[in-house]
Order: sequence, then C-alpha cells, then structure tokens
Amino acid sequence: MTEPRRRLDHPFKDLFDIDAMRVELGTLAREVLDKGQPGREIELRTQLARRLKTAYQHGHQVAERWLMVEGSGRRCAERLSRLQDEIITLVHELAVKTLYPSDNPSTSERMAIVAVGGYGRGLMAPGSDTDILFLLPYKQTAWGESVAEAILYVLWDMGLKVGHATRSVDECIRQARGDMTIRTSLLEARLLIGERKLFDELVERFDRDVVQGTAVEFVAAKLNEREERLKRAGQSRYVVEPNVKDGKGGLRDLHTLFWIAKYVYRVHETRELVAKGVFTPEEAKIFRRCENFLWSVRCHLHFLAGKAEERLSFDLQREMAERLGYLAHPGLKDVERFMKHYFLVAKDVGDLTAIVSAALEERHDKPVPRLDRMIARLRRSGRRTLKESADFIVDNDRINVADASAFGRDPLNLIRIFHLAGKHGLNFHPDAMRLATRSLKLIDHNLRESPEANRLFVEILCSKETPEIVLRRMNETGVLGRFIPEFGRIVAMMQFNMYHSYTVDEHLIRSIGALSRIERGDRPDYGLANELMPTIKNRQLLYIAVLLHDIAKGRPEDHSIAGARVARRLCPRFGLSPVDTDTVAWLIEQHLTMSTIAQSRDLSDRKTIENFAAVVQNLERMKLLLILTTADIRAVGPGVWNNWKSQLLRTLYHETEPVITGGFSESNRNQRVARAQAELRTALTGWDAAALDAYMGRHYPTYWLQTDRVHQMEHARFIRDTEEQGKALATRAKTDPERGITELTVFAPDHPKLLAVIAGACASAGAHIVDAQISTTTDGRALDTISLTRAFEQDEDEVRRADRIAGAIEKALAGEIKLPEVVARRIPKRPRAFTVEPEVTLNNSWSNRHTVIEVSGLDRPGLLYGLTQTLSRLNLNIASAHIATFGERAVDVFYVTDLMGAKIMGAARHSAIRRALLQVLDADDEANAA
Repeated sequence: MTEPRRRLDHPFKDLFDIDAMRVELGTLAREVLDKGQPGREIELRTQLARRLKTAYQHGHQVAERWLMVEGSGRRCAERLSRLQDEIITLVHELAVKTLYPSDNPSTSERMAIVAVGGYGRGLMAPGSDTDILFLLPYKQTAWGESVAEAILYVLWDMGLKVGHATRSVDECIRQARGDMTIRTSLLEARLLIGERKLFDELVERFDRDVVQGTAVEFVAAKLNEREERLKRAGQSRYVVEPNVKDGKGGLRDLHTLFWIAKYVYRVHETRELVAKGVFTPEEAKIFRRCENFLWSVRCHLHFLAGKAEERLSFDLQREMAERLGYLAHPGLKDVERFMKHYFLVAKDVGDLTAIVSAALEERHDKPVPRLDRMIARLRRSGRRTLKESADFIVDNDRINVADASAFGRDPLNLIRIFHLAGKHGLNFHPDAMRLATRSLKLIDHNLRESPEANRLFVEILCSKETPEIVLRRMNETGVLGRFIPEFGRIVAMMQFNMYHSYTVDEHLIRSIGALSRIERGDRPDYGLANELMPTIKNRQLLYIAVLLHDIAKGRPEDHSIAGARVARRLCPRFGLSPVDTDTVAWLIEQHLTMSTIAQSRDLSDRKTIENFAAVVQNLERMKLLLILTTADIRAVGPGVWNNWKSQLLRTLYHETEPVITGGFSESNRNQRVARAQAELRTALTGWDAAALDAYMGRHYPTYWLQTDRVHQMEHARFIRDTEEQGKALATRAKTDPERGITELTVFAPDHPKLLAVIAGACASAGAHIVDAQISTTTDGRALDTISLTRAFEQDEDEVRRADRIAGAIEKALAGEIKLPEVVARRIPKRPRAFTVEPEVTLNNSWSNRHTVIEVSGLDRPGLLYGLTQTLSRLNLNIASAHIATFGERAVDVFYVTDLMGAKIMGAARHSAIRRALLQVLDADDEANAA
C-alpha cells in the first residue's frame, strides 16, 4: 500500500484553500437546506458542484503556472492529486455531516474512501481519471449508498471522469485474488478519508492473503500485460509520435517496474530498491529523473491539449519544446532537441526494465526466458563456457560475462561479446548489458583504432544471421555510439517530419535489417534488389554504406555530402581499400538520387536516363545504389515501400543498363515489354486471343515497364468491365490498409485538363492526394490511379467514402460541378506543426522534348488541383505528371510544352510561371490571413 502523501514545499493554498472553502460551502448548505422545501438535496449538490468546479479549474490554472515556473512534472502531479483529495474530503464532510448525518452509527454504517490505481499513487495528470473505492465493513447499507451517491453525483456534475467501486474488505480480497487489474489497483491504495481501522484491515489482509507467495504469478502477469500493451502501441520506443503513457519507454513502463518492485520487494519508494540491491544509487537517480521528465511531458501535454491526450503528436511537439525551454542548435531544431531528450529517457526506462528483470530472475521471481524451468534443472546450472573466450559464459541460452572484471581486463570484450552473440545466435543476459553500459569509458581511441576490434565489428555488421538484432543491442547499451562517435551523435535523433517514422539511429539499424532480408531473399516484394544482391562483388561495402548513409543528419550542411566525408574517415578504419572507400562515399553522397529520379522523372524520356547514367557511370555502382535505395525506403516506416516504387526502380535500372554498358543489355526494352505482356496473358484467364491482342496494343511501352503485375491485371479487368457496360467514363476504388491509403482508378477520354478535373473533384470531396500514376492509351483514353490518404479505420466506411469521391469525379468530368467555387471553399489551413519552404524549379536540360517543372512545398488537399489549374491557365500542356508526397512535403513534377508543342523559353516566361505556382503554394497562408 502507498504511504501517506508528503507535504509539498510550496503552500497548497495557492491551489485550494480548504479552510476557506469549507466555511463557504457550509454557509451555502445552510442557505439551501434552511428553506425547508423538498428536493433541496439535489439543489445543494448542483450548487456544490458548480462552486467546486470553479475552484477546481482555478487550481489547475495555478498548477500549470507552477509547472511553467519550476518545471517539475512530479510536483505538478502531486499538486493535482492533492487538489482532488481536498475536494473529495469536502464533499464527504458535507455528505456525512449535512446531507446524511448519523448521530449513533451502527457497526455497518462505517466507510473509508480510498484512492486506488494511479490516483492512489498520489500523482495525477490534468486529464487523469479519479479512481476511488468506497470501502465497507460488510454489505452495502442505505446510509452508505446515499453517501456514495452524493459524492459521485457532485464529482460527475463537476465534469470529472470517476472510476468507482463499492466493496467490503472480504469482496476486495476475493476479487483481488482472481483479477490482476483489481490486485494492481489495490496495491497502490491510499486512504483519503473515513475509517482508518477499516483501511488498515484491508492493508493487512491484502498483504497476508493476496500478496504472500504470489510474486511469480504477479510478475508474469504484469510482464505479459506490458507485452500486449506494447503490441497495441507499437513495439519500438523510437516512433516519432510516441505515446507518453502507454508507449515503450513511457510512464506505464515505469509504473509496471514500480508495481513489480513493490509487490516483490515490499518497498514504498524507489530509493528503497538500492538497499535491496536492485538499483545502484545512480540507477535510482535515473529512475527519478525519468519519472519527473515523463510527468512533465504528460502534464504539459494535457494542459496544451485541454484533455487527456497521451500521444505526443507533431502538432504539439513544437509547443512542448517551447514550453520546456529547448533551443535550436545548428542543424537541429528546438523540437528535434526536445524529442532527442525524450527518446534518450525512453532508452533509460528500457535499461531500468532490464535491470529489474535480471534482479527478479536472480530471486527466481521471474520465469527463465525461452526455456522451461524443468529443462533448466536438467541442465543443472544451465551454464556452459564458450570455447572462443574464457571471459564469457552461456547462461540459459544467453551470453554473459564470466566475472565482473571481463571488460576491464580486456576492453576488446565490449565488442567481442556482441560478435560471439551473433555468431552463436545467443540472447544477451541483462547483467552483461548492464555491465557494458557501466564500462563505456573503456572504449577509447586505442580500441576504436584497433584492427581486431574493427574486424569484429565489421563481421557483426555483415553477419548473414541477425545483424539488426545485435546492432540494436549494441546501440541500446551505448557501445555502438561510443565505438563510432559519429553514430553516437545521431542516437535518439528525431527528424521533425511526417515521412520518417523512426529516429535516425533506429532507421539505420532497420535499414541493415532490410538489407539482410534482401540478401536472404525471403521478401519477394523487395523486387529487383533480391535478384541483384547475389551478383554484387563486395557485399561488405554495401552493409557499411547502408549503416552510414544518414550518419550526418542533424548538421547544418547537406547530410549526404557530410556523410560521404564521414565515410572517408571511417572506412579505412574498418579495413576498406581506397577504391572501396570511394565507392561507399559515393553511395552515401548519392543515396537519394535513384529514389528521386524514379519517383519524380519521366522514365520514358531519354534525357532522364542519360542524366542518371552520367551519375552512376558503371553497372556495379548502379546495382549497389538500387539495393541501398530499396533498404532505405523499406526502413522509413510502415507502408512507405510498395510494388509501385519497386517497379519504378526496376524500370530505371533496366532503362539505364544499356546506356552504361555501351548498348549491351541482358534484357532490352522490347524484350521486357514482351515478357510483361506474356506474363499478363498467362494471368488473364477467360480472355480469347483476339481480345488479348487488342488489349496489349492499347498500352504504350512505358505502361508495361512502369506498372506492376497486380495493377496490370486489375486495370485489364476494370477496362473490360467498363466497356462491356458501354461506359465512356468509369471509376473504381480499392483500399490498401497496409499503406494507409485508398486507390481510385479513373478510365476516361483523355484531354489536357483531365488531371486538373480529377484533382479538383478529390479536393471538393475533402480527399487528399498523396500519389498519382498517370498513363494514356493508344486510342486516346486516360488511365489514372490516384492514391488518397485514408480517412476511416474500417474498410466498409472507407469504401463508402471512396464511392462518394468517385461520384464527385464522375460529376466533375460530366460538368455537373463548378470546381473552382467548390474547391475554394475547401482549402484548409496549413498544418501548424510544419513549415516547408516553397520552391519552383524550371529546367530545360532534364528533357529533350519538354520543360520540366518541379514544385515542392507543404502538402495539403487541393494543392494538385491548384497547380494543374494554374498550368492550364498559363497555356501549358502537361505531357506527363509525377506526383509524390514525402510526409508533409509534396514534390510534384510536370513535363510541359507550350500549345505548339515546344519547350518554354525565355527568362521572363519562366519567372511568370514560377510566380504563379508560388502563389498556389502560398494560398493556404492567404487563407489563414483572411
């Protein structure tokens, strides 16, 4: 049970003067009840609730001011809990003394009001629920029911979220035995007001009849709960919009640790775990520091959102950084520095979890991981030595140090332990990881420059087993960042954008995992990378390039250029030759090039291919770059990699291959088109030969090269069904839950303003376009696939929405909707969280036939419509469009000519086009100013 609350340093009367309020409410009660009319109890409760609500809101305002002044989240949580205590105390006093007095109470007319759960801990966030237990000696009585109802009605009328239960001591004990949630809530029970003897009886019986002898059961249940919770919230603690309460490394993890420690070690404060030998004094200090930081973030979050918001979303992160006093540094925004601190704290919470788990295992209060206890007994000690080094042992399938001096005796062991774990497929013992973290100072210049240490590290990195897992553990202990200081700079670094779902270090480690899966060939959706991987000459330099490709993030200069410079320093240390070092540096400098060209350039334009060939120069580099690009995109976040991007990379590779090989190609363009058509013929069952021949002839070669097989089959059936129904215009919707999008396919007669009309219709329906695949047929039809952000979680709801959007497109193409007027009303305001510098580039050297216009800016619904309408108004003909979205940034590329089919010439004409498009990008700013 929880100790009585501690007095705060600052006077509590700033928040709530209970003595003055007691007098005020007493006067109010007399005034209402003395009227002697029926129903005055209800009127009194209503007036009490109104007055207390005002006082409660004032108390929150004062608590927020104190939080801003002193910055202590725990203090704020204590104050808010104390405020709630005093309000419940006052309401209880009025209930038992004024509303339902009992001059000579019987033994059953006793009650204790007990705070349980988080409230019992004496800590509350501004939006926390109030969980209370009405504790009775026996069964419920009329008096007890009336008192409990009076208290609850006042709290409810105040607008508070109250969780409540009414139970006898016997009921509490019985239910705690069978329900782990109730057991946990009672573990933190705290008497608010009422019968102390009744509460003491609950405490004594809970310890004797529930807790004793059940530690293993409780620990297993709490750890299982944690696993289930993290599955729901996301297993990685490095997601860029973390859940402060329930996410990995959040407050709930700290609470779980304390519940376990309290249950097993029977302690009341974290500092008592030092005396129990669980934490060192420094680790206990880390626990308190993490707790205070997370409470600060959570309290600020609730105050900012005005509700119980637990997700640290982008639109709140910047304000949080300002409230907490973070400042920008060169290369890092204030919000990125705040989030880096957050993720470092989350990492510390993870370390503390491992420490407590190890301590429990020593006490046998936690099941041995991965092995049944019976098997462990059959192994006797469960330990064996490793033949490679006497400094390490295998303890229940986990690598551990033979003694506490293993790292001090030979600092190389700080690298060797990870090498041996990867080599033998071993997990890591928490004691070894704890000792490694304490021994980081042993990693000095001599160890970093040691040929043997670097050889072992490169073998870890390039392992064909599970390099991602081993590297992540190296990172979590701090060894990776200490061994490679440049990596240490990007540990827990967040990129403040919607494109990357993970911190920089987590992204790099996940990239290695993706590369490892490419090499194993167990993910067919990785496309051409799987086929090329066995053909590369030096897999080692590819792994190094993937690990280092974003290592210079957070610097004032371009991270690709700075990263290449870092690679030139590190690669010789890793044992690479000058030639291989140059290749790694080149890969890092160009790691965004292939993705950018594939997604935003016309791959049927000869100039695009020639320009890319001039960058890659030889086939081996292009292979390496494609594989790196695949691993990079795959590790950005869920749903970012897809078959369309895979197909674009494949097309760019095969289109460029003949150029850089002097005309020779293993698979020339015509052969690839023929192969794609043959595969589709095989897949399309039920079509006669003449119909297939006619259909194949309707698409240009570009379609066959840039459209993946799944979409080719869907398009063929869609077009056939449309024409069998005699329609000139048709739309089709399909949801893609994995990518979080909905695809709309439009088949219609082609005309210059078609894309603008489709984009306008989507905007008029409130739909947000994030990608578009635009193609035309040889018989003058357009086949456009538009990707929209998903609005509903359930497929049924999303399909209905997609049908409404499709209907809007058909009406717009039929001229039944006046798009300019409708879209003008739907232009939203710019998302507050992000700013993107608008940029418009016109280039005549990127294409032999067209002027290429690249537009980059903050994405929003209606943007594509505004851009295409403007191009049309400027008398520009859009030959092809390439629409891409990278989080909050839209990058739209248009290949255009004038009405005579010529490139756009003249500086004045270019300037006019640029000004007009910039006005579209700034339209949302104008809306905000209006």
